[in-house]
Amino acid sequence: MGQRRDRPAPARRLRRDPRLRRPWLLSGGEIQPALWAGLAGLADAAERAWRQPDQGIWEVRSEGRGFTYSAGMCQAALGRAVRIGERHGLPGRIDQWRAAAEKVRRTILEESWDEKSGTLSAHLSGGGVLDASLLALPTREVVPAGHPRMVATAEAIAQRLSAGGGLLYRYLHDEAPDGLAGDEGAFVLCSFWLVDNLVGQGRLEEAGELYASLCGRASTVGLLSEQIHPTTGEFIGNFPQAFSHIGIIASGVNLQRARAASRR
Repeated sequence: MGQRRDRPAPARRLRRDPRLRRPWLLSGGEIQPALWAGLAGLADAAERAWRQPDQGIWEVRSEGRGFTYSAGMCQAALGRAVRIGERHGLPGRIDQWRAAAEKVRRTILEESWDEKSGTLSAHLSGGGVLDASLLALPTREVVPAGHPRMVATAEAIAQRLSAGGGLLYRYLHDEAPDGLAGDEGAFVLCSFWLVDNLVGQGRLEEAGELYASLCGRASTVGLLSEQIHPTTGEFIGNFPQAFSHIGIIASGVNLQRARAASRR
């Protein structure tokens, strides 16, 4: 006889599991007071820090600035704290965090918006300098992908930061000096963020074409590097790069869910 295999639980039983109606407790755990105190402290820190200059997601070596992406991540932290607190009935500054999160969102949409270029800017002070990290704002639930100012920004990034063939630069060095010498290739993750924006705008055919072209750039063993040389297609930077593969997974899931929803 062959070796006995334990049968998995039928799917209908899993669907009846009450924990599946509470996805933040899939492991069966609880948010203990010490953990919540730490999370609440992070929300308080985000409320204080969102306007402070820093080096941004790309860790530039130039002088710190008030990066729009950094403010957006503080907004995300505040919003998640509100969500967790409300779902679990936990004590905390829920109303204050909610108000702060909305203030950050308004500031991003108003102060980083540049009327001349018609886009959001890399910095809260405006100016129209583009940074591909702005494409991550919808995936972090800071600004909806379909918001007119986000649509305009995504379109501008696709054009002005294009390295050709669906590839994107993180930013242009002559517009946004980073304190480092030399040039760089196209940053793969940024193109997956563009896929996510196209999905969020309902442009599924375009999103699917871009996603397929990016997957087609993987090595013979299915791996991607951090950057790709825009002319030769050569892999440069870290290899393999986790960010690039997170992009494959996340964008693939987003695209498939949107396709399934459109068929219903």
